[in-house]
Amino acid sequence: MQKVTILIPNYKTLELTKLCLRLIRKYTDLNLAKVIVIDNDSQDESLDYLRTVKWIHLIERKSVPGETPGLSHARALDEALAIVTTPYVLSIHTDTFVRNKQWLPFLIQQIEKNPNIAGVGSWKLEQKPLINRVAKAIEQPIQLAFYRLIGKKDHGIQGKDHNHYYLRSHCALYRAELLNQYQLKFSENNEVAGKGMHRGLAERGHEMVFLPSEILLKYMDHINHGTIIINPELSGDRRSVTRGQKRIEQSLTSFNAYEILQDNSLDQ
Repeated sequence: MQKVTILIPNYKTLELTKLCLRLIRKYTDLNLAKVIVIDNDSQDESLDYLRTVKWIHLIERKSVPGETPGLSHARALDEALAIVTTPYVLSIHTDTFVRNKQWLPFLIQQIEKNPNIAGVGSWKLEQKPLINRVAKAIEQPIQLAFYRLIGKKDHGIQGKDHNHYYLRSHCALYRAELLNQYQLKFSENNEVAGKGMHRGLAERGHEMVFLPSEILLKYMDHINHGTIIINPELSGDRRSVTRGQKRIEQSLTSFNAYEILQDNSLDQ
């Protein structure tokens, strides 16, 4: 019986989308999961490709005037969420690449550890050097203490107040029945995908589990901002795009991407 529906928004990322889907096909038991891809009005070769992939359910979503890229992403997830019938629903990005046949059983095992767990996943799927993590751990309490001293409440310290941590949509597995029960959406309050949903579940007393990057990276990787890197017109930061393009090349090499991209049988 299929237990998980995997939701993947697409916007003009042909090579990433192709690699993402083919790795899922290679490392996933489709008796356990179904895959819904939501194209966000790409009108390009990535949509042409998706129309040829026989084992996915494709939703072709039309663009909404004035909609930001982030909101478009969240609403694409909502459109697919509305037709989910499995016990669990998982959001990932086209720049999330699975690497291990146990990736989905592992995530299911984590959410089934306790019936009060409503979601499991990642905040940032990356492995930073120890010195960077130590520096951040020291820096944040000092910043917060200073802001409180001067009475500043509108700050942007990660993990605090309105800038709370949440399961990000590059890897987030939820109990679908709870999302339906509470009528929660990925685009809750028009926030970035999953932020309001996470808060809504936590406020109702449910446990939200952040999996350590060093463990999750055994099963998958995430390029981070892959859509913006591939489509630099969506970003005003040229330097981050350049760095991101180098990161994509490194990631593609680690996944034997060029071999996977030649294997058309994975689309059948």
